Amino acid sequence: MFPVGACRASASQSHHDYPASDIFTKVGCQFVSPVDGRVDEVTRVDLWDPKTNVGRDRGGLAVSVVGVDGVRYYGSHLSAIGAGIAPGVQVRAGQLLGLTGKTGSARFTPAHLHFAISWPTSAGNWWIRRGAVAPQVFLTAWHQGKVVSPVAAVARAKRAYGVDRGCRSYC
Repeated sequence: MFPVGACRASASQSHHDYPASDIFTKVGCQFVSPVDGRVDEVTRVDLWDPKTNVGRDRGGLAVSVVGVDGVRYYGSHLSAIGAGIAPGVQVRAGQLLGLTGKTGSARFTPAHLHFAISWPTSAGNWWIRRGAVAPQVFLTAWHQGKVVSPVAAVARAKRAYGVDRGCRSYC
């Protein structure tokens, strides 16, 4: 399902330097789980500093979910994390994960949810979690109420990515 609930939202059709989408909406809108799954990672402290612009900190407050489909879904720049959201917690599609905001590198931009799709990784592989598969076609379909799965696209992207040697762009 579309990851922003209870607010109007517009997903970008492109993203700089790596596959992802910025879903523009106002601060405080619901970031909801697009699928049934389990919470993978939660970032509760905004460590981003514009003077250093360290890649791992750009997302600010963030939550990722590994769906029952095996795909990892990531949302960042949140203003708050939902109550009870912690690594390992089972969630249902549409369940509140957090509230949209302007944390991390979104501090000086219009409010948005950075949304990304990838394969599950070991903890801390921010260069993959920030986006490995362009989500636009899926976001458009979900916004229209259609059921479209990114499983095949994620498998293709993982094969094409090959061995993980760390961050490859916009590090």
